[in-house]
Amino acid sequence: MKLNVFKIDGTESKDSVELREDVFGIVPNDQLVYEDVRSYLAAQRQGTAKTKGRVEVRGGGRKAFKQKGTGGARRGTLRSPLLKGGGTVFGPKPRTYSIRLTKKMKQIARKSALTYKAIEGGIMIVEDFGFEVPKTKEMMAVVEALKLTDKKVLLLTAENNRVLRKSASNLPKISTLEAFKSSTYEIMNTDVLLIQKSALDALQETFAVKEGVEA
Repeated sequence: MKLNVFKIDGTESKDSVELREDVFGIVPNDQLVYEDVRSYLAAQRQGTAKTKGRVEVRGGGRKAFKQKGTGGARRGTLRSPLLKGGGTVFGPKPRTYSIRLTKKMKQIARKSALTYKAIEGGIMIVEDFGFEVPKTKEMMAVVEALKLTDKKVLLLTAENNRVLRKSASNLPKISTLEAFKSSTYEIMNTDVLLIQKSALDALQETFAVKEGVEA
């Protein structure tokens, strides 16, 4: 697939780029996309929720009730889950929610997500640009020129660009990320992938087939 490269003023340049078919044109694997997104969201959970069981709460040293005459069942301890201040039954315990996927599964999931974006027309290539100092106004001007004001945009850069990241930090629908760090979730959770020209090479290079290794 061939795409034109846009300038930051919104006009098309004379350059064009070719999207690799083995990255942007595979047969999407919906199951792996789902599993990778699920893995990403699970990793965001802290897993620190905890309640105390009956052996961890205070009390229980004295006899809770007289043995007979209460009209209720015998409860031998104030730690009983049936009483106020007693332990919790089957409450949450600290745990990890991480879901492990193989490297190959993650790669197929990411390529599937990129393929979906290409099919939907949700990929735009822009010339490399940057600012001397963080300027939200300048970043907004670029977004408006490219007619992406109402879109949720993920800007991919070749390298970590602190100035661009800070320039977009106050814009709720714009986020920036290094191309090789983009996850399946972040790709799917955006309307338009705005990829800088140099970042496209970096993105496609992450899926390059190494000698003796299957991508």
